[in-house]
Amino acid sequence: MSTSEKFQSVFVALAAVLGLGSGLLWPLGTAAGHLVLPLLVVMLAAVFAQVDAGQARQARGTRKVVAASLVLNFVFTPLFAWALGAGLLGGSPDLRIGLLLLLVTPCTDWYLVFTGLARGHMGAAAAVLPVNLVLQLLLLPVYVLLLGGEAAMVDTGTLAEAVLLVLVVPVVLAVLLRWGARRCRGARWRDRRVLPVVAASVLPLLYAAVFAMFAWQARTVVGHLGELLVLLLPLALFFLVMPLVAAGTGRVLRLPADQRVTLTMTSVARNSPVALAVAVAAFPDRPLIALALVAGPLLELPLLAALSQIVRVRDPGSATDPRS
Repeated sequence: MSTSEKFQSVFVALAAVLGLGSGLLWPLGTAAGHLVLPLLVVMLAAVFAQVDAGQARQARGTRKVVAASLVLNFVFTPLFAWALGAGLLGGSPDLRIGLLLLLVTPCTDWYLVFTGLARGHMGAAAAVLPVNLVLQLLLLPVYVLLLGGEAAMVDTGTLAEAVLLVLVVPVVLAVLLRWGARRCRGARWRDRRVLPVVAASVLPLLYAAVFAMFAWQARTVVGHLGELLVLLLPLALFFLVMPLVAAGTGRVLRLPADQRVTLTMTSVARNSPVALAVAVAAFPDRPLIALALVAGPLLELPLLAALSQIVRVRDPGSATDPRS
């Protein structure tokens, strides 16, 4: 394991702190905001390039983890999110809607990186992704209306456009990269020379995306510190409880260690970049909704980085390497 992988949680937290500081000291907001999605797209292309057809076929034997992920993400999590919002944010409907938008949108980008770093089952992780995309597109407006109270309908067209951008473009780039490298010098050269370089680029791209995200929203965070403190408790409870629920579910189902890693990551990681874009577009005059989506990564990203290390240490050598 490289030095960057060993200290990834430190580097993620450092990138967030430096982003916040830089966003406050210099007028980086607009420029940094324009960098977030491109960095995510390139990062995901590097992740997808390491998943070959053989790994996708491995997902055939992971129906149990895929089913468990769907139940946790689309049944348990919305009810848990509603309970957290109703119990702790009852006096602020905008904060409740923001929390709901964050928690009911399972991740379609970060979790692949952390699943790979934790040596989870990448075939299962890839199988979960398109299902998560389709279901969150269909169910997000329903969740907001049913669980968010008197809220405006979410613009599903905006959500679909943003989500497709961070899925279709990286997949196409990854396929072209694998195909082009193979046509150029053959599959052996691609696997030994090109893919290791691509894999090494994932973490630097992740750190850059985290830096840009927090530099972009630095002034929003500072301007609403009181609301941020109110949000910390429900967010902390979610990110503490969900790993335990996912781990317990994996053990009850007797999943292999690498599939338990995948289940944990898919259940904990949230789609904060896309959800933030949706909140800004759908609720432009209600900044407190976006605040929950800015605050989420403050806890989520360092926690995912640390969690991938914890899971990897507990189950050494038991998971599927994304380059195998």
